[in-house]
Amino acid sequence: MMYPFMTLNDGTGIAHSEAQIKDGKEQVKVYFEQPVDGGFNSAECWLPEYKWTLFEGFSTDTKEYFEKFLESTAHIIINLARNGGFESASGF
Repeated sequence: MMYPFMTLNDGTGIAHSEAQIKDGKEQVKVYFEQPVDGGFNSAECWLPEYKWTLFEGFSTDTKEYFEKFLESTAHIIINLARNGGFESASGF
C-alpha cells in the first residue's frame, strides 16, 4: 500500500509505502511522480539506504533536490510508514 505524503509546487506527488522487512531490514519505498505531456516522470528511492531503483524523466538537478529533500524528511516518512501514513498518525 502507498500513502500520500505531499505534493510539491511543480505538481510532483510524493508517496511512501508501509514499512517492510526486506532481507532482514526495515525499508520504505518513496515514490515521486510528476505529470508531463503524455505521461509522468517517475522515481523511487528506498529508505533508509537511499537506494534509487527508478529514475525516469527527471533531471540530475532534480535528483539532487530529491536527495536533499529525503535527507531532511526521511525520519518523518519512516515514522509515518510504520504507523499507516498521515491519516492514521493524525487520528482521522
